[in-house]
Amino acid sequence: MIIIHLSDLHLGKRVNGFSMLEDQRYILKEILTIIDEEKPQAVIIAGDVYDKPVPPAEAVELFDDFLVKLSHRNVAVFVISGNHDSPERLAFAARLMDGSGVHMAPVYNAMVQPFFLEDEYGPVGFYSLPFLKPAHVRRFFPEETIESYTDALRTAVNDLRADMTVRNVLITHQFVTGAAVCDSETVSVGGTDNVDAAVFDGFDYVALGHIHGPQSVGQQTLRYCGTPLKYSFSEANHKKSVTVVELGQKGSVAVRTVPLTPLRELREIRGSYEELTLRANYQGSNTGDYLHVTLTDEEDVPNALDRLRTIYPNIMKLDYDNTRTRAAQWIPDQTEMERKSELELFEDFYAQQNGKPMSREQSDYCRCLIESLREESL
Repeated sequence: MIIIHLSDLHLGKRVNGFSMLEDQRYILKEILTIIDEEKPQAVIIAGDVYDKPVPPAEAVELFDDFLVKLSHRNVAVFVISGNHDSPERLAFAARLMDGSGVHMAPVYNAMVQPFFLEDEYGPVGFYSLPFLKPAHVRRFFPEETIESYTDALRTAVNDLRADMTVRNVLITHQFVTGAAVCDSETVSVGGTDNVDAAVFDGFDYVALGHIHGPQSVGQQTLRYCGTPLKYSFSEANHKKSVTVVELGQKGSVAVRTVPLTPLRELREIRGSYEELTLRANYQGSNTGDYLHVTLTDEEDVPNALDRLRTIYPNIMKLDYDNTRTRAAQWIPDQTEMERKSELELFEDFYAQQNGKPMSREQSDYCRCLIESLREESL
């Protein structure tokens, strides 16, 4: 049995103020092409379908179109909600959609019903567990001690009572201990939302969502497929892909990836203003990529962002890396601050930010300004 594993579509997402809908529409078409080539029996979407619990109408229309096109391909589709989704909204009309082969996980109620597909080796059970917090599980199991995410998932998984003599696939959206994270993910401080990987022992494949970088955790069958697009510059070096799972007879699982090529790349470039303007002559169509530009000029370039956008229209972020910005951050202690005048403190701040002291003219101007303000406050 061939399974396509997707997750974290984040439809409707904006990155640094830029709408990603056009890019998402493009990448979903590419995914449909891969599905046509791979001819899977099942497609999994492991949570974070949308970027917000109340997504924009355009994002809902895009997902609706994607589901309709999947249903026309006679493939079983399994969708769960992630931490960015509203489980109630995502589960709307789930029972009606079951007839079209699209299986939307309901809001968790401790009564998870598996769905079985058949191939030449027998049945494969698909179990869908949407994003869960301890409070979600605790209300249904008051007799259990549920203090952590691991406790919650262990309780929920044990309650599935899956028959481990047949092949089983678990679909869930959690942060498994040991997964490598990046800036675009919502992970609790201190790792309080970690789930121990041992909770999922016994399943032939665990289709995970939540982490944006494609990776397996501990073993290849416990896997995050990652996002289909890059959603932050911490993902600039990621190789986005679709995960393809091939289930043979019990105990035989092969996992591979098919690379995805976006409409626009998300890249980081650096250099002086002059270097970057000259480089554009050799970039060709790449000048339309989403960019984080780091200028190395020692002096700020007037209207640098607007001027560079005439060459690189999709600059998302611009900053500087020079002597001034690399200066060590210095914050005086309270006693030192109390000994210094307002002017001396401002002179320290100016030197800190600019990598050089104020000129006599600047200092005299600030002294007059401070004295004027002090007089107004009397």
